Amino acid sequence: MKYSVLLTSLLALTLTACSVQQELKNEVVKAETSNVSASNKFKKPNIVFIAIDDMNDWVGYMGGHPQAMTPNMDKLANEGVAFMNAHSVAPGCSPSRNALLYGIEPYHSGLYPFYEFDLHKQLKQKYTSLPTLLKSNGYNTYGAGKIHHGKEYGETEWTDYLDADHQPKAFAKDKGFSTNKKNSFRPTTNPYEEMFDHQVASYGINVIKNKQKNDKPYFAAIGLVKPHLPFDCPVEFYDALPENITPPALLESDLNDIGKEGNSMRRAGDDKRFTAKNQWGDVRKAYLSCIAWADYNVGRILDAVENSPEADNTVVILWSDHGFHLGEKKSFKKFTLWEEANRVPFIIHDRREKETEQGRKVTQAVTLINVYRTLAEMAGIKAPDYVDGNSLVPQLLNQSSPVLAPAIASWGRGNYAVRTENWRFIQYFDGDQELYNHQNDNNEWHNLAKLPEYKAKVEELSALLPKNEAPTVEEYISQWSIFGADKARLKNDSAKQSKKQNKKTKKNKKNKVQ
Repeated sequence: MKYSVLLTSLLALTLTACSVQQELKNEVVKAETSNVSASNKFKKPNIVFIAIDDMNDWVGYMGGHPQAMTPNMDKLANEGVAFMNAHSVAPGCSPSRNALLYGIEPYHSGLYPFYEFDLHKQLKQKYTSLPTLLKSNGYNTYGAGKIHHGKEYGETEWTDYLDADHQPKAFAKDKGFSTNKKNSFRPTTNPYEEMFDHQVASYGINVIKNKQKNDKPYFAAIGLVKPHLPFDCPVEFYDALPENITPPALLESDLNDIGKEGNSMRRAGDDKRFTAKNQWGDVRKAYLSCIAWADYNVGRILDAVENSPEADNTVVILWSDHGFHLGEKKSFKKFTLWEEANRVPFIIHDRREKETEQGRKVTQAVTLINVYRTLAEMAGIKAPDYVDGNSLVPQLLNQSSPVLAPAIASWGRGNYAVRTENWRFIQYFDGDQELYNHQNDNNEWHNLAKLPEYKAKVEELSALLPKNEAPTVEEYISQWSIFGADKARLKNDSAKQSKKQNKKTKKNKKNKVQ
């Protein structure tokens, strides 16, 4: 009897031991599987970086214009995460791209206006550009078209770079108009292959297609120039639009509550000319057709990604450097702190994430200063300590996750706009202020800043403004682009320098004659 009990106990212990051993074995298998999964997930992704020049919110998914033809960007927005309230860091190519690519706000760098291209030599000694960061951390970096503002193709940043050709353009007869080479609003009849953006997109497509399994991950920076002026693109995209283009909503008294500095930023002369000659319809049609042309090339790039061997380990990011006025606030081009010059398309699609919902949108306000830290985190790379902004990876995972910093744009030292989910507040260097409630005034027609009932809101948003400002970097500065607190002094210094140079030139000529 005792023997039977003992046998039974031993059998139970043996079975228990086997069970524990099997459970441990199962846990090891699970851990190994988990590690493989984690290894796949955190493998450095390929990055397709689509930079677009001067594209505002006249894009289908953004609702900026009812006649927009952007099926490819709309599809990308639906599959990825669309930042619906995204804004530029500055409403001009040079300061916007400097901020994004070097990862530093203008009020920290002093890079408020435009600069000559030689400035980049100085910037690269002081900062680490995004391509440099990626290249020095295991990426092959390829570029084409307009990435930096200026031709920056050096080996520090790029494994290879395409300097695309600008072919002479042939124009369709009796369509559109031009006043000079830059202010041209005409469709072209060139083969697509001769067009700059087609060449740029084709280069990016080849990078994507030719990635081999054991190659380093790639960073493909594809810089599409359209819809930047001149508004010239293939005639098929122009003809696809209706003859009559819907104008943006306008208010005759819109500027009555705008101060001196805000008004000085407008390109009022262009508005007056286009209005007087009844040309706004042609201008807007040409702009929309260039957006459609850009979207066509975006589609070509996205098709290449989808059909590539490493489609499931690729991140696609699309952004525009700033917006564009087409008559709103009686202005043309960019260079203001209002919504239309600053709101931009901004989409991130992480194709490594498979079980995701369609149509994910972030409605909180963000600016492009966050691109640097976002891509660094997605690539598993530590960003330099000086870099501004925050990673938007939390918002990619949960669109309601709070954005940690206010969305601030600048245009000249002392001139700032703060954008929140529902408000835009503008503070100019001379003390003028503007406040707009986007819940009922998307056109920013009614400046509420001076109304006593909005005093608390003005104080709340004023508190978000930069507490310290870097002095404006004056070397290599483009004089025409200076606004804000330094405008009078720098323009005066420039005039004195010019006068001095003219006297010197005259003296030299006189000496030569003698």
